[in-house]
Amino acid sequence: MSMKFHIRAFILPLLLLAGSSFALDRVVGANATLDVEPGARSAALGSATMAVDGDYLGLVSNPYQLSNVEYAWFSFSHTSYYEDTKYDFASVALPLAEGQGLGVSFARFGASDIPYIKEGEPIPEGSDYKTLSIADYVFSVTFGKKWSERLDLGLGFHGLYRDMDQTGWGFRADLGARYRLIDNLYVSAFLEGFTSSATTWESGETEFSDPELYLALNYGIDVPYLYGKLQLYWQAAGFFHEESRYMDFEEDEEAGGALWKDPLDWLSGGRGGVEFLFDFGLSLRAGLSSFTTLESVTAGAGLVIAKFVRIDYAFESHPVLSPVHRVSVSISPYLFAHAPKSEPKRRVQKTSVLSEEEPVEDEEEASQEDSVKPLASPSEKSANAETSTAQPEEVLEEPSSGGTYWEE
Repeated sequence: MSMKFHIRAFILPLLLLAGSSFALDRVVGANATLDVEPGARSAALGSATMAVDGDYLGLVSNPYQLSNVEYAWFSFSHTSYYEDTKYDFASVALPLAEGQGLGVSFARFGASDIPYIKEGEPIPEGSDYKTLSIADYVFSVTFGKKWSERLDLGLGFHGLYRDMDQTGWGFRADLGARYRLIDNLYVSAFLEGFTSSATTWESGETEFSDPELYLALNYGIDVPYLYGKLQLYWQAAGFFHEESRYMDFEEDEEAGGALWKDPLDWLSGGRGGVEFLFDFGLSLRAGLSSFTTLESVTAGAGLVIAKFVRIDYAFESHPVLSPVHRVSVSISPYLFAHAPKSEPKRRVQKTSVLSEEEPVEDEEEASQEDSVKPLASPSEKSANAETSTAQPEEVLEEPSSGGTYWEE
């Protein structure tokens, strides 16, 4: 009985919010601070955050990556914008049971010491101005779970407090999923604001934005010759609604048709990036935060130090505004004090004429070992032939079920 009560107590506010949304003011970008990119790694990849795995500063729009977290990670980022506007972000990713993870994050986006003059007051001489501060504070809780070997699910709840000329409160809940189509190819879907994204102001006005759906792709290519791996990332524009996709504010032509209205225009609203991860810990990145202009190019690099510290840097250009520099750091206390957990390797038994129970690696590794054996000399071949002739019973022995067997 108590369980049913708790479920109803949780669902009822969501239903009331959805039912009352018809009386609210529909706007574009309610709680837009939640969409600001915090992580330097994802920012260097054109902010295709939904497709990036292992960036625990991107939990707001990528909660399903928590299904793969193995160690606790504490992450911090700092971004300086124009006019002394700053964005500071901190997150904690914690592994729970196998295939489950929890994320908690906190952020502040705002500016301090802004000079102002009240209406009717004289302009002060020198720098004797009154100052004020404006800021958005964001608190998020996210959860990821591995539903199957191919499917990962994620859920996020976000709260927003705004301290501007008037205060306000915002709320949004998101759903996400990632599916492995084939090896190294993943497709992701993110339903932003399935409860709607609502903000209530001190004046009594309430605003909300409709839910939006995004898609993303992630594909990896092993490059042994260069001792690393190449990763490709792509994130689409919103699926349901028309959006302004040109970053150049001086552009007269409008863009942003929905997918079913103009598929090419919808594709142009995407973003993407490419990353090469070297085996020794260095990563090089580049991307476009908007496919409509090359002036939205992004770039950056990352470095893993002693396996427990990750440092990332991103540079973001803009057609009109000043470039942005981001720095983020991630630390794992467990990896600082312990070696990484060894992954258990699948082992099988093979039956041969020399040994009936000999542990080996999987079939691929066994074939690699056979391929590097030196060629036998004619005398060795004749000796092997004699051995095979002398022991026909062992060669004809039936292999045991579930093992690997071959003739010598």
